[in-house]
This record gives sequence, structure tokens and C-alpha cells, in this order.
Amino acid sequence: MTRIVHGKAELRDLVRSWRAEGTLIGVVPTMGALHEGHLSLARRARAECGRVITTIFVNPRQFNNPDDLSRYPRTLESDAALLRQVPVDVIFAPDVDEVYPEGFATTVSVGGVSEPLEGRMRPGHFDGVATVVTKLFGMTEAQRGYFGQKDWQQLQVVSRLVRDLNLPVEIVGCETVREADGLAMSSRNVRLTPAGRATAPVLCAAISAAAADIRAGQSDRMAIREAAETMRRAGFERVEYIELRDAETLMPSDDPRRPRRMLAAAWLDGVRLIDNIPV
Repeated sequence: MTRIVHGKAELRDLVRSWRAEGTLIGVVPTMGALHEGHLSLARRARAECGRVITTIFVNPRQFNNPDDLSRYPRTLESDAALLRQVPVDVIFAPDVDEVYPEGFATTVSVGGVSEPLEGRMRPGHFDGVATVVTKLFGMTEAQRGYFGQKDWQQLQVVSRLVRDLNLPVEIVGCETVREADGLAMSSRNVRLTPAGRATAPVLCAAISAAAADIRAGQSDRMAIREAAETMRRAGFERVEYIELRDAETLMPSDDPRRPRRMLAAAWLDGVRLIDNIPV
């Protein structure tokens, strides 16, 4: 039976009883508006852990735009129905005051890996992510945290956070879940118009073609330029970036001997889409 918990004291009592039994606890942090990508994380945690907590918390500290925060869907009832099918043991859905009580004055900031790409386009975003993830790890006391690779930079930020602070959590990165046409699943996709939804898969197709060209020997710059032009011709309003980076450090990389990642962000129908693939 899936239990919905709103307070950290109630959650702590549950977690302590599980830990006393020696149970492995997994946590899947989300902001709700769940889709198959989130559920795949919960199912992976269910397969590997004795107890599973899914957190649903729309974190105000990681939004740069107040309008974006206000528009973010809150769908706890339907999210809970989906999670009962996994099933997870607990849905932790705290109020903002439960996570950030009056007088809260701490920010967790991860340098280096958080600074380029999304960090450049969305100042302060990863401070919000690092702070809330640290809080959620502390409140759930989970030994494993499950994150999707679609937000590749976020995954690296959380992994660095855990290593640097010696947090007793194993970070598990899970493959991006895609629609049949290649579009990475995202809560934002529902805001696309029908025409935009038909165009959106060009993002994945364009960077996949660029990655293939680079592996075949074409220059990075030429392949990326062609990908951006393909997206603009398809109807994307703005390509914020398409960049080839070291997969772990996210620094520019021209060394094919190290794992590399192509990451992209672009606007379509006024919706900001991100994606990434290995190169």
C-alpha cells in the first residue's frame, strides 16, 4: 500500500523503522506531473530496493522565472494513482514551509560542473537543485537516489555533490525514456501545440545526426552548426546551445578517448526543451 506523507516527522519515523530492519531504501526525487520517465525510475528503484520513496515537491529555489513556477502543474492525485501501480511505499509531498521553514538560510552550491550550459543560461538554478536534493537526502535517509539521464548536467551536479560532501547515498543514473518518435519525455511536452509536438523530435534527430557525423570524422563545429540549422529550418524559435562536452566534467572536450556528451537546449512554441546523447 502506498502511503502519502506530508510531514518530515512522520517520514522520519517510517524510515527509522525500515533502517532498523536493515532495509535498503531508494528515493526518486520529482517535481510531480509524472510521466513514463519518472515511473521508469520508480520501477528501477522498486526492483533494487526493499523500500521506495518518491518525493513530489515543486522546488521554488530552482526556478529563475516566477511565471514558470506558477505554471508548473500540481497533479498530486493523478501522480499518486500512477505511483500506486509501481507500487512505491511512500509518496513524500511536503509543503514549501516543511522544506524551507522560516529563517532557512543555507544554500548548497556545487562549483565547476554546474557552471556551463544550464548554469550559464539559468543562474542559480543548480544552487536550488543542490540545496533541495541535499535536504531530501537528509529527510529520507535513502541509501540510493535515482535520477534520469535526460537532465545530464543535473545528474553530474548531484553526483559531484554526493562525492564532495561524502553523503552516504549511491546515485543511480537511468536511461532517458523517449516517445516512439524520439522526443525525450518531459512534463513540459504537454505545453506544446500539436504542430510543435510534431516538430519537437527534430531536436533528438539533429543532435543524433551530429554525433554520428563527429564519430565519422566530421569536425565538431561543422556538425553542430548543421544540427542547429536543421532545427531552425524545422521551426525552432531559438537554439540556445548545442555543445560537445566531457561527459563527467562538462568542460569542452576534443578527446574522443574520454566519454563525451552532446547537450542541447532550444525553444519551440515558447517551451524550452533540453536533450543529450552520448558521442
